[in-house]
Amino acid sequence: MSRTRNPRASSQAIASGGRGLTSAIEPRIRGLVADRLGVEPGELALEVSLIEDLAADSLDLVEVALAVESELGITLPDRVLNDVRTYGDLVVACAARFAERGAIVPIDPYVVPVAVHARIEGDRGVIERSDALTPYGTQTIADDVRHAGRNVRLDVTVSADASDATVAAIHDRFAALATHGVDVRVARDRTRRRAMHRPDASRDQPRPDAAV
Repeated sequence: MSRTRNPRASSQAIASGGRGLTSAIEPRIRGLVADRLGVEPGELALEVSLIEDLAADSLDLVEVALAVESELGITLPDRVLNDVRTYGDLVVACAARFAERGAIVPIDPYVVPVAVHARIEGDRGVIERSDALTPYGTQTIADDVRHAGRNVRLDVTVSADASDATVAAIHDRFAALATHGVDVRVARDRTRRRAMHRPDASRDQPRPDAAV
């Protein structure tokens, strides 16, 4: 059993206000750590001790920190690494570094596919489709754009609760189309957002069995 300062601290931190940020970067960190330490991604529970459970030494942690810096563009100085005991500690530390910079997280929608609705409008008409933003889904939308003719506009709608980082990352996925004159726009589903905040009108209606 791991001997950590607080086995649940990382889980609690991730479940707090920074959940959107940590959930965005965690799959990327999981892949980096699994690759550098030679373990299966499924072994990386938040409470797993990197040193005691996964036999990582100080050099391994430095390599992980360098990989994080290379892939995610953030630095993990010694003062931060010294406090990292568990995998969850590492995720929280990375999220904190992002928060300090106020940076947009370079998440990859291919790692965490998100559902989108695409509307492609060109001089050949309008095409609409809903799909997960997997590599295949992204390619399908791009193919639709290429067959839409000229003066093409691509509107991609994501869920109302999508983070700013997710919106930015999806826009990046179609950036190549923008360089070819396509008007690319990514936005949240405002219709659903309004529905989520609309008062329940049924509360004001009398019950069928209410006395008249």
